[in-house]
Amino acid sequence: MNDIEKLEKMIDESNYIVFFGGAGVSTESGIKDFRSEDGLYKMKFKYPDEEMLSSRMFYKHPDDFYDFYKTYMNSLNALPNITHKYLKKLEDEGKLKAIITQNIDGLHQKAGSKNVYELHGSILKNKCLECGKKYDALKIFNSDGIPRCTCGGIIKPEVVLYGEMLPEYDVMASNIAISKADMLIVAGTSLTVQPAASYVSLFKGKYLVIINMEETPYDYLGNLVIHDKLKNVFSKLK
Repeated sequence: MNDIEKLEKMIDESNYIVFFGGAGVSTESGIKDFRSEDGLYKMKFKYPDEEMLSSRMFYKHPDDFYDFYKTYMNSLNALPNITHKYLKKLEDEGKLKAIITQNIDGLHQKAGSKNVYELHGSILKNKCLECGKKYDALKIFNSDGIPRCTCGGIIKPEVVLYGEMLPEYDVMASNIAISKADMLIVAGTSLTVQPAASYVSLFKGKYLVIINMEETPYDYLGNLVIHDKLKNVFSKLK
């Protein structure tokens, strides 16, 4: 039995599947990740890499923050790939109960998935820091300079910047989903950044599957570990 057949058998035997995905889920839609060989952190910027997407940068140098954000975080034209589409199918079948994502691109929702917990927020949600008025992503990416509200306040993307807390609801909901899961599929993440690693530790179900190009520190816990591109895995599943 090969790895794809093993994975299909595990999915068939499971009734409460949770998917935890990292940047590798979206790279196949043409969205750059941060830490890979051709990721954003290999490029040279005015400030240190992680500083560009920090809360400190947003509040102290909003012009530099938005120059970077509007150039590199705009994924509005990206389309869901085979992984997003397969997860939607699995949700429609009643097997996939939750998607937990570290991505901010909204591609799971664009694919039609309903139960998505966004640990790092979303580029699709933005609000004025002064009056709280909500704005869509087009307002941000089509603006000149720093995007401002009709009241004059600065509009901030509802993404989790470095130095900020993760959204409490999404974290709690993710914990609950994983605690109920009989199968956890972890894909496209190196499992080196929290809370990813802690979620693997939380899982007490039957099948832990890890799919990633590189080895992860938690491969030894997996019932099935596949080192391959996600499209090479999910395109072969029925």
